[in-house]
Amino acid sequence: MSMNLNQLVQGALNESVLQHLATRIGCTPESAKRVVSLCGPALIGSMMNKASSLDGARSLFASIMAPTVNTHIADELPHFVVRDEGMQTLLATGASVDGAVASHDSLNLLSERIAEYTGVAASATRTLTGVVGATILGLLKRYFTQHNAQVGQLPTLLGHQLPVVRANMTDAFAQALGLGSVGAFLAGVATRLKAVSSHLEHPATQEAAAFPIHSDPAAPEPDGEEKDKSGKRKWLWVANAAALALFAALVARGCSTEEKPKEHASDAQADAGASASAAATASDSSAASDSSAASAGAVTADKSASAPDQASAPAIQPTKDASASFAVDASGVPTLNATVGSEEERQRLIDALSAKLGGAGKFHANVTVDPDVKPSAWIGKIDKLLPVVTLPGARVQITGDKIELDGKAADAKLGWLDKLKPLLGAGWNIGAASAASAASSASSASAPATGDACSALVVARMLNLKPVNFRIGSNTPPAAAMASLAKSVKALKACNGHATPIKLHIAGYSDNTGSAALNKELSKKRAEAVRAYLVKHGIPADSLTVEGFGSANPIADNSTAAGRLANRRIEFREAS
Repeated sequence: MSMNLNQLVQGALNESVLQHLATRIGCTPESAKRVVSLCGPALIGSMMNKASSLDGARSLFASIMAPTVNTHIADELPHFVVRDEGMQTLLATGASVDGAVASHDSLNLLSERIAEYTGVAASATRTLTGVVGATILGLLKRYFTQHNAQVGQLPTLLGHQLPVVRANMTDAFAQALGLGSVGAFLAGVATRLKAVSSHLEHPATQEAAAFPIHSDPAAPEPDGEEKDKSGKRKWLWVANAAALALFAALVARGCSTEEKPKEHASDAQADAGASASAAATASDSSAASDSSAASAGAVTADKSASAPDQASAPAIQPTKDASASFAVDASGVPTLNATVGSEEERQRLIDALSAKLGGAGKFHANVTVDPDVKPSAWIGKIDKLLPVVTLPGARVQITGDKIELDGKAADAKLGWLDKLKPLLGAGWNIGAASAASAASSASSASAPATGDACSALVVARMLNLKPVNFRIGSNTPPAAAMASLAKSVKALKACNGHATPIKLHIAGYSDNTGSAALNKELSKKRAEAVRAYLVKHGIPADSLTVEGFGSANPIADNSTAAGRLANRRIEFREAS
């Protein structure tokens, strides 16, 4: 039995599903996809940890097979995300993941770490984490139901997911889930999963010695013909053991160096004789002892057979250049897509951008790790590149030591081609993108209204990247949120200057505290306050409509303070 669980999750949460889901929780589909790509492997890693103990495996299996887990969730996701009642069901299902996969606090902390890593709002990240967790449980339940699987097969199946967890887990994610460091967790979890699976499927095996349970009453001793057959089987085992011992001695002798003294070879033969003698002596022991020794030998043989000969394997050198591409939106927020050679480099890059640019909403990053990629020298120069990669309308492509500027970054009036050379020093090949690409960039920069960048849907998504949340009972927008929104207003005004003003609908929401009528009125006042702010900054009043929805469509858990804050929010939509 085997399955690629992460691949199935990605297939269930496809682009269409993520587009609808992202619209409802206030982020872009690309941002939602980045969160899913990270939280999926992290949750699988948490399940691996849980299944690496006997009680944990049984508990997790019971959670998977519980009646509340939706076996058909992968098929029903496209229907859930387009209907309000379906979305409510999905959010409730996501909440049930707490405790099954990890504790409520651990999942909250994981969501915060992924939010910091991706720049997606923590509330949206928490919602996506619940949806991914519910999808994983549903996929596992369906698989186990179809294959009539038992609890002993769960650790084995999760062990097959180790490569994707290793490729995507970071120390920050692992520590949030209580797994310790990634290295320590990965070093031991596979062995523990194998031991638990072996014990659950075959409780008498030696591998399960570390997981004792109450033993069954001893079977009655065979007599007569059966006893005679048992004795013959014992002698057959003894003969085989002696032959193996002699063969091992001969192999050891053949592998020794020419300078090795002859008496050492004699010692090996003596050891072989001793082994054979010991094996013969073992024939006088009980059948239970023989069985235990055979099991122990089988375990040793399995380990020897599966261990790779690392000393003889040649070191594989990376062949690909590390690459990165920055695309900066109209408000100066860069989106990074990069491929680096190690988890350490990925974390270093994210940490550098976070330190220079700030946290959520200041940048978006999708960084993958490929062991076949060479070390990336440009990460050490990221602080020198920041003025360019935060320039509205700029595009920067880096491959190895080659840097290509496009869009605003290649504007001759700004002179970044000449400025970067002394900043970065020798050894860098800096130039403009190809003529065709540059012409296309210039065209799109001069006429933004003709492209998708100035569609109402895209602008609404851009505005929703900067959450506007309110204090309890207040309809006064927080100063920090308004300052962030002011930057987006510039992009909105730029689009309005090149085309018919974009029409947006501003939706206000509350948490579930208080009466429904008061919450609806308060949520409308929140939407009106934001509209007044935008009109004050030059957005045409007739292009903005408002509506209050009260506590409807929560995006987070109202039972927590953080969840209630996330629900006291503004959402921008394309006006119908």
